[in-house]
Amino acid sequence: MNNSSLTITHDRDTIFALSSGRPPVAIAVIRVSGPAARTAVETLAGRVPEPRLARFVRLRDRPGGDVLDQAVILWFPGPNSETGEDVAEFQVHGGRAVIAAVLAALGRIEGLRPAEPGEFTRRAFENERLDLTAVEGLADLIYAETEAQRRQAYRQLAGTLGQRAEAWRGQLIEAQALVEAGIDFSDESDVPDKLLGPALATARTLRDEISAALADENRGERLREGLVVAIAGPPNAGKSSLMNRLARRDVAIVTPHAGTTRDVIEVHLDLGGYPVTLLDTAGIRETQDPVEVEGVRRARDRAAAADLVLWVTDATTAEGEGAPIGTAQAEVWRVRNKIDLVDSVPTPCRAVSALTGAGLPELMAALAGHAETALAGAETSLVTRERHRVALRRVVEALDRALGEGPSGREDIVAEELRLAGRELGRLTGRVDVEDVLDVIFRDFCIGK
Repeated sequence: MNNSSLTITHDRDTIFALSSGRPPVAIAVIRVSGPAARTAVETLAGRVPEPRLARFVRLRDRPGGDVLDQAVILWFPGPNSETGEDVAEFQVHGGRAVIAAVLAALGRIEGLRPAEPGEFTRRAFENERLDLTAVEGLADLIYAETEAQRRQAYRQLAGTLGQRAEAWRGQLIEAQALVEAGIDFSDESDVPDKLLGPALATARTLRDEISAALADENRGERLREGLVVAIAGPPNAGKSSLMNRLARRDVAIVTPHAGTTRDVIEVHLDLGGYPVTLLDTAGIRETQDPVEVEGVRRARDRAAAADLVLWVTDATTAEGEGAPIGTAQAEVWRVRNKIDLVDSVPTPCRAVSALTGAGLPELMAALAGHAETALAGAETSLVTRERHRVALRRVVEALDRALGEGPSGREDIVAEELRLAGRELGRLTGRVDVEDVLDVIFRDFCIGK
């Protein structure tokens, strides 16, 4: 796909959708985008207002028909609009009946149809209002749950990675042009060396810059997805009770019977502005129950893949003193629960009572501090998705191959490797050949965005 060939067409459908929250709400926003947006405004409002000036009108289901609502409308003629097409916005009262009536009236206009999830944003991308990294930033901004995630997502939406990638791509194109000029003037004995040297110097600088961006310990992805903390340990240690305390609500079933938790339960927390995904896992023990065996297997797998494991044991027993879980990448904190039933607990460990709340503030503070340390600086990371990381790794690999030719290498191989590197940067921003990833990216958008 090459966006430079895309133009606004007047034979495509005009789409409409509710773009605000689920009703009832005080004000609902209904957006229309496409060549028939002007017709929609004229049909419902009587005439089109001045561009980008709010106008208070009565909406009717047809000229001279019944009044549907009193509304504010805005008109954004393309290409100077969010999608690059003609766009209309209807701000109506947010009752279900009002919204349904306006949507039904729009649906009766020839050429209009309800939008698919993410279709407004996809049109903005196709009309070069956003690049692909900004689209992903917008999606992350919509789903951001913490302040740190919001800041990171906004940086991507504002073009932090996209602009850097385009600058890198521009430098690669210039370097490639130098090498190809050397090929074209190969009959001049001193020209190729003079051109190949500067091109390789540019390639080396870019390789170092991109490698530095990749050397961030995946912090961008970790912030976007949240730090994973698994609560593990033997049965009846109070793991589910601790989960409920940390979540400040009942998310896990608590009973005195061993093996109650069979599957992994997740809850998302905001600790000091940083996202933490808390996992309550099945009690680790030997069992013949096939369902519980599967629960134990899942508990081991999720704990092994976590960033931090809270190994919870019962302070009244010696059971589970060890942590028989392979946690190659995870730090393990020993947590002794039920301290309200004992006079003292052994050290070193974190002592809590999920029943009384004793020790919980200290544990929460420690978790918040751990999240801050683990994710420090993550919001300024260029790379926030695995897709970004894969593309940039391929760029570095291509540049390494080009540099491997050296000043006396074959110009045609260097030119090809620079071309491949530039192509990967183009795929990163969506400038070339990204049809295979578009559906994956846009399928998670909500309708109306």
